[in-house]
Amino acid sequence: MIQLNLPAKAAEKLEVLCLGSHSDDIEIGCGGTILRLAQLYPHCVFHWVVFSAIGVRENEARRAASLFAGPTALRGPLLKAFPDGFMPFVGGELKAIFEELKKTVAPDLIFTHYSKDAHQDHRQVSELTWNTFRDHLILEYEIPKYDGDMGQPNLFIPLEPEQYQNKVHNLMEAFESQRSKRWFQKETFLSLMRLRGMECNAPSGYAEAFYVRKLVL
Repeated sequence: MIQLNLPAKAAEKLEVLCLGSHSDDIEIGCGGTILRLAQLYPHCVFHWVVFSAIGVRENEARRAASLFAGPTALRGPLLKAFPDGFMPFVGGELKAIFEELKKTVAPDLIFTHYSKDAHQDHRQVSELTWNTFRDHLILEYEIPKYDGDMGQPNLFIPLEPEQYQNKVHNLMEAFESQRSKRWFQKETFLSLMRLRGMECNAPSGYAEAFYVRKLVL
């Protein structure tokens, strides 16, 4: 399996921008990888942006961001209140937020939604990520859902047992409002990570997977 590591100098200062349409997207899509980066790079900084965090979901988003990134490494979170499902219709307002981010954040790595995700909000955020950050390393994460839109990712991040177990624990701990949903179960998240771990022959058997469009070596 081909491996690529971030340069050693990134250990001194690694800026990561995490973008999610809804309160639990970042954590579901790349929560294990965030835990791994926080462990590997002690000086890593996470800029956290959620575009739809309304009502109880706002408090959940704050709680989850702190659990995953850690209070000292967390920048934000920047939480907005766009209605769920309507982001393609307020593209101008979303674009304005991205333009402000471009002025204030210089990320080494960006996490965003998969461009072919079945959810319209996810696709909109992904498109604006690429429109705005044109010379950055962007990894598109995946989110399991009823629509059955899982694809064939081409980049894998193996996870240690502590990382994938903590990911699931933090998800269930932070997002109490989602526990009643049939898909929001420990087994769902573990199953996907187990599948991706098998595909990349991860030592622990578990991994998260991403789509990378462009990577310069």
